[in-house]
Amino acid sequence: MAATAAAWSAERVLPRSPQVPAPPPQAVPAVRQPGLDAPQLPHALLLAYDLPDASGSRVATALGEVLGGWTGTTRTAAVTAVLGIGPGLPRRVPLHVPEAFGELPALPGDRLDPARSGADVLLQLSGDDPEVLGATAELLDRQAGGLLAPRWRQAGHLPPTPAGETPRNLFAFKDGTANPGASGERWIWLPDGPHAGGTFLVYRRIAMRTGAFAGLSVEEQEAVIGRHRDDGRPLGGAQEHDEPDLGAKTANGRYVIPATAHVRAANPRLDGGARMLRRGYTYSDGPDDEGLLFCAYMTDPALFVRVQRRMAESDALTPFVEHRASAVLYVPPGAPAGASLGESLFAAG
Repeated sequence: MAATAAAWSAERVLPRSPQVPAPPPQAVPAVRQPGLDAPQLPHALLLAYDLPDASGSRVATALGEVLGGWTGTTRTAAVTAVLGIGPGLPRRVPLHVPEAFGELPALPGDRLDPARSGADVLLQLSGDDPEVLGATAELLDRQAGGLLAPRWRQAGHLPPTPAGETPRNLFAFKDGTANPGASGERWIWLPDGPHAGGTFLVYRRIAMRTGAFAGLSVEEQEAVIGRHRDDGRPLGGAQEHDEPDLGAKTANGRYVIPATAHVRAANPRLDGGARMLRRGYTYSDGPDDEGLLFCAYMTDPALFVRVQRRMAESDALTPFVEHRASAVLYVPPGAPAGASLGESLFAAG
């Protein structure tokens, strides 16, 4: 009896060690393509390819071999590379892409050149030296062999910009001020799952009527954009990155930011806060053909469609721009160390 009581007492004083559950497996951080996660470089060269008259798993294997060769070339050159896959390719070749991936619909005001639009495979090279980009592109063309046929090529550049400042476009206004920060990454990168770290790219070649825009007074230009030209602050704001106050009015009851201003039509509040990451470049293909290579990354291309339709209806900037080429691409996650570009496209299962 005493022994039993002692045992009971000891059990109360020194309870059994609780069962400690095993720690959950650590989530593998999503890998992003370094050409998107790194600072934007001053020169870009977009290389678009088609995979003509081919389908099936053997073609997928051959494509994987090409991408493996491209990986070595771009890693040894002084460039970064971003790979994108067009929506038509996964219909013919077994690749792992998001199920809902499809073409953009026709949009108001488009004047698209089919020869400069679309792609089965797109590779964007970026670097400090355009001659290095051109030489690298020649190597990539040779490595593509007879599998990928060049479709179009487009060069772009950033104007000289002081470190930490927003680049300006050919209208002399800052372009990219409203890009999301770290808190907005959920709008850019696909969430956990087989495509984590991937995104979608909407590309538009937008010609800009610089002469007509320059014919406006500075005040008229600022009313079109909704920002001050000198420092990029929104009309009525104090700093470039102030949130535009769409409800602010003047003493006579007019909106400080006009109802037709570009920043109003493109404001994220009209899309539940959804944003795009814009990494555009200026292009100049002659005095009558210059403008913006609009490259925007987002989790859902439907966001771009909504914004573009809204701008076609009410944006005062619309008469000064024309969309002449277009593409939408799935940008797969980055490759882990030692792996090939786009390796997740060929994952088993």
